[in-house]
Amino acid sequence: MYEFVRGPLTWVAFIVFVGGMTYRIVSLILLSRKKDPVVYNHLSLSWSLRSIFHWLLPFNRTVTQYPVYSFFAYVFHFCLLLLPIFLLAHNILWYESWQIRWWSLPESLADYLTMVVLACIVFLIVRRTVLPYVRIVTTGMDYFLLIVVALPFLTGLIAYHQWWEYRWMLILHMLSGQLMLVLIPFTKLSHMAFFFLTRAHIGSEFGERRGTVTW
Repeated sequence: MYEFVRGPLTWVAFIVFVGGMTYRIVSLILLSRKKDPVVYNHLSLSWSLRSIFHWLLPFNRTVTQYPVYSFFAYVFHFCLLLLPIFLLAHNILWYESWQIRWWSLPESLADYLTMVVLACIVFLIVRRTVLPYVRIVTTGMDYFLLIVVALPFLTGLIAYHQWWEYRWMLILHMLSGQLMLVLIPFTKLSHMAFFFLTRAHIGSEFGERRGTVTW
């Protein structure tokens, strides 16, 4: 079971993820060329990059309007990207499979950051439940996706501390990570890619075409 989940099932998840994201992005570009081709007349690399980097950094309008939410959101996304890439256990697997090696986080720090991610997810769930203006636009899928994102970190934390049967928890950890990969192209999690396309369009629209900024 472990070898099947680690091997063929992981490949299936990555193929669905890469294929799905490629399909979504290409479909969006083809649709925009058909429905709104004027968009491409004023695309600007400089204005696109300005817009992207401005909204990636914590110095924008959202931060000043919603400082607590912004803090949790930035910390959450930072750890969400950092941990899977630089976790020691993951890097060992990369080396065993492909002889690829890079810097790893200290295990104690990774342990702490995992708990930070889970705390941020709890905050986001509570925020969607408590605040009326957020609750009104929240669906069951939003809660489901937050749980899906939390599961790889929760199961990884349990497996690392061996609070339950280690091998089965490791299998659940891999399965939950694969589930998240498979869902990314077809859910709101796809904003990991569409954020950059959207900001590039808005930055070019307001900067290149209208001579103003979006912040």
